[in-house]
Amino acid sequence: MFSRFIPELTALDADLREAFLEKLRVRWTHTSTALEGNTLTEGETFGVLRYGLTISGKPLADHNEVVGHSRALDLLYGWLDEGRVLQTEDLHALHQAVQASVEVDYLKPVGAWKREPNSTLAKQGGKTVINDTYAMPEQVAALMQDWLAGFQQRRQDTSMSALDAYVWSHATFVRIHPYADGNGRMARLLANLPVIEKGLLPIFIPSERRLDYIEALATWQLASCSVRPNQSLEGDVKPMQAFQALCELCMKESNALLDEVRATQVARRL
Repeated sequence: MFSRFIPELTALDADLREAFLEKLRVRWTHTSTALEGNTLTEGETFGVLRYGLTISGKPLADHNEVVGHSRALDLLYGWLDEGRVLQTEDLHALHQAVQASVEVDYLKPVGAWKREPNSTLAKQGGKTVINDTYAMPEQVAALMQDWLAGFQQRRQDTSMSALDAYVWSHATFVRIHPYADGNGRMARLLANLPVIEKGLLPIFIPSERRLDYIEALATWQLASCSVRPNQSLEGDVKPMQAFQALCELCMKESNALLDEVRATQVARRL
């Protein structure tokens, strides 16, 4: 799948390519779930995904979360293979894969738009403030149609950089916050579709940069105020620069993974 978009992978021996893709899955799953507070280490995440292990002392919810994220990656990879133009039902299917909870809560549906407002706390100017800029439930359907159109346009635009496509897709999705839960994981999955299609490795945001990540997004959201239909999803562009700079740095770190496996390939052939 990746080899179709990333030619460098075709130069690897089959076993190294397979090992690299597994490492990519583990790293993507670990970084994204860790940003949401998952306590499994990268090595433990590998153990859960490869061997179905249960890590002693770690919550079952954390295990289910990494399994759900890996399941969502399978769905994403299938879309890449077929070049699928995403629709609302595809987003709901991805949300069902990501969400590990088996509890039934009418106000927090799985595989459906949120039914009540959601907000969060954010740091601004050394103080804790309420970030109440997300879309209201009744506005989500219309806003997500705008998002899907903008997302598809960026996937098809060969003149747009992978970084710009990722930043727009990620930031605007979480600004709408269309689901009761799982919005961050969804955004980080979906925003990497155009990145891979443009020939680059997925962008991973490590947990060590969690506070920078949360603050950069919140600063932009608060500066842009509440999102509403028939308005630009980009909001105030200037405060988004901090988030873009963070994503650019993380993109370089992702590319280092490929350098590692290339070095292994070279050493093998010496």
